[in-house]
Amino acid sequence: MKIKVLIADDNAFVREGMKIILSTFDDIEVSATVQDGAEASDYCERHEVDVALLDVRMPNMNGVEATKRIAERTKTKPLILTTFDDDRFIVEAIKNGAKGYLLKNNDPERIRDAIKTVHYGHNVLQDEALEKLKSGLAAEEERGAARRADIDLAPFTERELDIMTFIAKGATNKEISKKLFLSEGTVANHITSILGKTGLTHRTQIAIYYLTGEVHPSE
Repeated sequence: MKIKVLIADDNAFVREGMKIILSTFDDIEVSATVQDGAEASDYCERHEVDVALLDVRMPNMNGVEATKRIAERTKTKPLILTTFDDDRFIVEAIKNGAKGYLLKNNDPERIRDAIKTVHYGHNVLQDEALEKLKSGLAAEEERGAARRADIDLAPFTERELDIMTFIAKGATNKEISKKLFLSEGTVANHITSILGKTGLTHRTQIAIYYLTGEVHPSE
C-alpha cells in the first residue's frame, strides 16, 4: 500500500516540483498539494493522509502552527521540510509534534526515506538540524539547575534523572551507557519508562522537557 503524502509549500515551483519527484516512487502517492498551513490542516482533517510534508514559512498559518494542529486533530504524521535558515523553528516544531525535520536540499531518495521512516513510527532529524539543537541545548544547560527546578521530580528515579541530563546534552544511548556503566538495553528501558511517565514520544522531547519543564506530547 502506498504512503499517502500531502505537500504544503507556498512556492508553487517547489510544491509542484516535489509532487513530480515523489510521484516517481512506487511506494508514495501525493494525495494533494496546498499553499499554506491552514489548507494543510484542513485537508488532513477531511482526508486520510499518512505524512504531511510541511514548509515552515507559509502565509495564513506557518508550518510550525500547522504541525500542532495536525498532530492534535489527526493521525497524520507531520514532517518539516524547509531551508537551513529556519533552524530557530526546530525546537518549536518538535514540541508541536513534528516527527522529523529535513532540509530541502536533500536528494529525492533521502526525502523518500525520511517519509517512510516517519510513516513507520520513527523520527528523522537531519545532522545539521541536530547540531543546531544540541548547541541550543548546551546553552540552556548552563541554566539547567534553575530549569530543572521546574520539573516534578517525584515520578522519576535517580537513574532516570541522570539519563535525562545526558539526553539534554545530546548524548546517544551508547554514550550514556558508557558514562553510567549500564548496558544500552538498560538505558533504552529507562528511556521507555521516562516516555511513559511524561506522555512524550521520543528523546528530543525529553531534552526539551528536562530544560523547560514543559510537556508537549505528540499524538
